Amino acid sequence: MRETELWRRLEAQLGEDYVRSWASSQVMADLGGRTVTEALDDGLEIKSIWRACWAFLELPDRER
Repeated sequence: MRETELWRRLEAQLGEDYVRSWASSQVMADLGGRTVTEALDDGLEIKSIWRACWAFLELPDRER
């Protein structure tokens, strides 16, 4: 997965206007106490970041 795909998926769930704010403020335990933005900056695997978001947002299996 590429970073652009991660953003596309997050925008689809959270909306274009809110996604960047959410990604820089929502701390997730599955990301080691990081936000999405911090996890990307720290070089975490994008697929792992998406899985953490998927679980946190309690999205259906079809969105995995």
